[in-house]
Amino acid sequence: MQKHKIVNEKNYYKRLDKFLRNNFDNLKLGFIYKLIRKGFVYVNGKRVKKQEFELNIGDEIEIRYKGPLEERKRENKILPRPLNLDIIFEDEKIIAINKPAGISVHPGRNEEKVTVIEGLLYYAGGRFEPHLVHRLDKHTSGVLVIAKNKQVSRELTEIIKGRDITKKYQSLVLGNLHGEHNKLESVLEDKKAILYYDVLNNYKIRDINLTLVDIELKTGRKHQIRKQFADIGSPVAGDNKYGDFEINRELKKLIGLKRYFLHSYFLEFTYKNKRYTLISNLTDDLKKVLDRLGE
Repeated sequence: MQKHKIVNEKNYYKRLDKFLRNNFDNLKLGFIYKLIRKGFVYVNGKRVKKQEFELNIGDEIEIRYKGPLEERKRENKILPRPLNLDIIFEDEKIIAINKPAGISVHPGRNEEKVTVIEGLLYYAGGRFEPHLVHRLDKHTSGVLVIAKNKQVSRELTEIIKGRDITKKYQSLVLGNLHGEHNKLESVLEDKKAILYYDVLNNYKIRDINLTLVDIELKTGRKHQIRKQFADIGSPVAGDNKYGDFEINRELKKLIGLKRYFLHSYFLEFTYKNKRYTLISNLTDDLKKVLDRLGE
């Protein structure tokens, strides 16, 4: 397999990991991250270990890995697997689904459940080739957009990363927050991270204060919502990575919250002079949590 490519207008993707994923088809995404992390990927002769490294037209990409990349393809090829998809919208360019919680978007290490991309390959049946243009964490539910070919994927990725898009979430966070159009701004992944939130409701159960917030995400950093609310002392309820394990365990007993309360309910953007408005209602498990809080 060719381990050397020049970035041009036809194969261009802004992020290094995205470029590798779409220009070295035999490499599994997890293996791409491993190559970058272990220093086997070079840009213009310099080792790059950041998956989000930004590329430019004319950059020279080289994989200096002596192992048999072709064998990785045979061992780790993503295969179609049936999955019950909740399709919100579909046309000749994109398909949007309501991603359930507990389902990963892409196969990874020790992932036994069918993933979104495997389910879409099965659904496509060779009619189109699904490409992820953004991601939701495994336990985040809601609107997920998938492109039907590489060119659409390339163009949509840039739109979704830009400012001409509206991304909204609902989340239940710890603490007693107040106000409208509150701004959270910080630096994540060495880049600015911005979101705004409005308080929808305040709850108290036993001695635990909780706030339901409506969030408009202005940037798309990894775990951004979860990290930024944790940074102000109001982590997402149910989030054991950035939140309070003891309180989460209590919430599971009291209101049946079995995962972190985060749902992507609204995505709107313009592509090829067409306005896409994609909406996903709050999932039944999260509705039940709010019902129990309101009792």
